[in-house]
Amino acid sequence: MRDHISAFEKAKAVVLGVSVDPVKSHARFAAKHELPYALLADEGKEVVRLYDVWGRKKFMGREYDGTYRMSFLIDPDGTIARIYEKVKPAQHAREVLDDLAELA
Repeated sequence: MRDHISAFEKAKAVVLGVSVDPVKSHARFAAKHELPYALLADEGKEVVRLYDVWGRKKFMGREYDGTYRMSFLIDPDGTIARIYEKVKPAQHAREVLDDLAELA
C-alpha cells in the first residue's frame, strides 16, 4: 500500500491500518517502514471483533488467538464494498486499486 499511496490519493481513497498492537509499537513500525498512512491501535480489540477478524489461528503447529490478515474496501457511505480474506501483500494494492476503478 505504501508504494502505491499516490494512486490511492488520486482515487480519493483513504488507507488505514488497524491492529491490536499498542500505539508505541505502531509508531516504531510506521517509522521503520516509512508508512504514509495512519495505523490505528485497537488495544481493546473492539474493531477487530466488530469486523470479525479476531480468532483462533494456527502457525507451525501452535494455536493462538490473533488477528486475521484481511482488508476491507469501504465506500463513501460506510458500506463494505469488498472483503479481501486472503491478503497477499505484494499483490494487494493493485487488487484494491483495480476494485476502486471498477466501483468508480
